[in-house]
Amino acid sequence: MIALDLARLADEVDAQLAELATFSAAPAPAVERVLYTKTDLEGRAYVRSLAEKAGLRTRVDPIGNTFFRLEGADRGAPAIATGSHIDAIPNAGRFDGTVGVIGGIAALRAIRDAGIVPARSLEVIAFTSEEPTRFGLGCVGSRLMSGAITADRVRALRDAEGRAFEDVRRDAGFEGALEQVRLPEGCYAAFVELHVEQGPVLEAERIPIGVVTAIAAPASYALEVRGVGGHAGAVLMPARRDAMTAAAEIVLAVEHAAKSTKSPDTVGTVGVVRVHPGAINSIPSRVHLEIDLRDTDLASRQDAFAAIQDAITRVQRERGVEIAVRTINEDPPAISEPAIVDAIEASARALDLRTRRMPSRAYHDALFMARIAPTAMIFVPSVAGVSHRPDELTHPEDLAHGVAVLAGTMLRLATAEVPHG
Repeated sequence: MIALDLARLADEVDAQLAELATFSAAPAPAVERVLYTKTDLEGRAYVRSLAEKAGLRTRVDPIGNTFFRLEGADRGAPAIATGSHIDAIPNAGRFDGTVGVIGGIAALRAIRDAGIVPARSLEVIAFTSEEPTRFGLGCVGSRLMSGAITADRVRALRDAEGRAFEDVRRDAGFEGALEQVRLPEGCYAAFVELHVEQGPVLEAERIPIGVVTAIAAPASYALEVRGVGGHAGAVLMPARRDAMTAAAEIVLAVEHAAKSTKSPDTVGTVGVVRVHPGAINSIPSRVHLEIDLRDTDLASRQDAFAAIQDAITRVQRERGVEIAVRTINEDPPAISEPAIVDAIEASARALDLRTRRMPSRAYHDALFMARIAPTAMIFVPSVAGVSHRPDELTHPEDLAHGVAVLAGTMLRLATAEVPHG
C-alpha cells in the first residue's frame, strides 16, 4: 500500500474542490457549470492545470472527454481507469462528480510522488456532459465512448434554444468526428469511479467507505398530453377535455407505480411539467411531462412502466385526451465486478477503514463504462444525504479516505487480471 499523509491530502483536495466551485454561473454557495458554457470551459482548464502539475499526460477527444494518464511499466497493456464529471446542474453544490475527477488526479499524483511505477498505466477521465441539463440526455460522453449511443443520435440533439449539439460543441472549441469518441475494445482492464454517496446511509452508520455492488437502471420518457383549450369561465366542467387534469392523473400514477413494485429501490419522478398556454383564465390544451424511472432491478422498473402505460390508456379513454409517449433513454443496470469490489475492500482494510456494500440509486458514467470494462464504484459519505443542492457537503477527512482507497485499489488492479463478461 502507498503511504499517504491523509491530513495534507484532505486539505489539498478540499481546497481544490473549493477553487473549482468558483468557476460558476451562479453566486456562491451555488454552483452551475452547464455543458460547453464559459464556466464549463474555465473549470476544464483548471482541472487540466492540476493534472499537468501532477505530471500527467493529457488527451482530449472530439466531444471534450479529457484523459489524464500516468504511464505504467507496461505501456501496451490495457490501463486502469477512474474518473467522473465536473459539469453541474443549476443550483448545485461543489462535490457531485467533481470528487471523482479532483480525487482521481490526487490519487495519481500521490502514486507518482511516492516514486511508484504502476504495472499498468493509470488514467483519470473527466467525462463530458454527465448531467442532462443542456441537451436532455445524461452521460453523453461516456455513452459515446462505450458505444451505448450513436454519433447520429448525438448530432440530432438540440438544446432549449434549438441549437444543435454539433454547433455548440464546435463553438466551444472541440473538433473531430464524433465517431472517433468510441474507445477501442480492450482499452481498459478496469474502471472504478469515486463519488459522493448522494444519500444518508454512510453518514448515519458512520462508515467511511461505500462499495457499490450495482448501479440503478435509469429510464426517462417524454409525454405530450393534448386536450382542448378554451375560456376558463365559458366551458362548463362536463364538456372539458383539460390536458392539465389528465397530466395530473399521470403524475400520481407514476408515484403509485413506483410504490407498488416488489422492489424497495423503484423510484419514479415527474421533474418537468410545461403547460400551454399557461394563462390563469385558459383551460390547458397541451402539457409536456418528463418522467424519470429507476431501479437496480430491471424487471421491477419494467413493471412500473407497464403500470404507467395502463394509466395512460385509462386517462385517454376517460378524459378524451391524446397522449404521446417518447422514450428518451432506457438503460440496463450495471452489476459491479466482484474482483474490483474485493480490491476496494482490501484497500480499505489496509487503511483500517470500515466498508459497506450498497447499490447506487443514482446513475453515473460508470453505468456506461461497465459496457466496455469491468467496473465498480467507491462512495464516500454525504452529510445528511444532501445532493444537487448548494449545501451538499462531504468532510475533508472523508475525501482523503476516498482518495486513499482509490489509489490503493488502482494499484491492486494494475497487478491483477480482472475478468469481464
